[in-house]
Amino acid sequence: MDILVSHDWLNAHLDDPDMVVIDCTNFADWSDDLGMYRTTSGHDHWVDEHIEGSRHADFTAPGFTGDAAQFRNTLPDPQDFADAMARLGVHVGVRVVLYDDAASLWACRIWWMLRWIGFDNAAVLDGGWQHWDANDRRVSVTPKALDPAHLIPSPRPHLFVTRDDVVSAIDAGTLLIDALSEAQFQGQQAELGLKGHIPTAINVPGAALIDLISECFEPLNTLAARFPQDRANRAIVYCGSGIAAASVAFSMIRLGYEDVAIYMPGLQEWITHPDAKVIHG
Repeated sequence: MDILVSHDWLNAHLDDPDMVVIDCTNFADWSDDLGMYRTTSGHDHWVDEHIEGSRHADFTAPGFTGDAAQFRNTLPDPQDFADAMARLGVHVGVRVVLYDDAASLWACRIWWMLRWIGFDNAAVLDGGWQHWDANDRRVSVTPKALDPAHLIPSPRPHLFVTRDDVVSAIDAGTLLIDALSEAQFQGQQAELGLKGHIPTAINVPGAALIDLISECFEPLNTLAARFPQDRANRAIVYCGSGIAAASVAFSMIRLGYEDVAIYMPGLQEWITHPDAKVIHG
């Protein structure tokens, strides 16, 4: 199984006994009480209609994030995340296909987190829910009964880095990629309440990697033109809270980049440090 699968492929394998399909749809909504964006559940969206046999990864449920009091979408303990995925039927004997209704951003984040805990037999569904629904594939409104599973993590801590790592990377000339919009990168628009970018970063918006009509990823040759060509050196990707960054990191792995990490909790944390520089323009 490739790490990006087509709708035709999933439709042909949907009834395989080792197939686990997970809807990763979640949302970011403004909270007047908190004065910031917060992640909200996509569970009701999944209940309304979903790929037949799928289950839902709810980022507001235990195990998917750490302490959300200060920053959005922080990392959970690896074992807590492994337990959360096991509750969805993930274990070493299955193949996992991830999708969402948000340009595959959340699906890529779960894919990266599975890789982070050492689970590699997972793929993202190209085109996600929109493409599946538009092509009259099998859907359901009835949740599937889940068999209990057990998943032991084998963490790869180098796949996520901290602010201190980013500071060191800037000094070392490491490739730093901002995955938010160009307007946000230039400081012209506040995306998720954030403006500007970390010094030395280049801009590869996660949303720009997707065809707006089909919601499928752009062809590999088109994607390759958006990135520097040196694929062996270290690269760190960030965004507001590690969602758009996961789409960029996922695409870089498909292109053959060998050493990619995501900065967590991202720009939302970076701007809270009084000595942290943010570039506009």
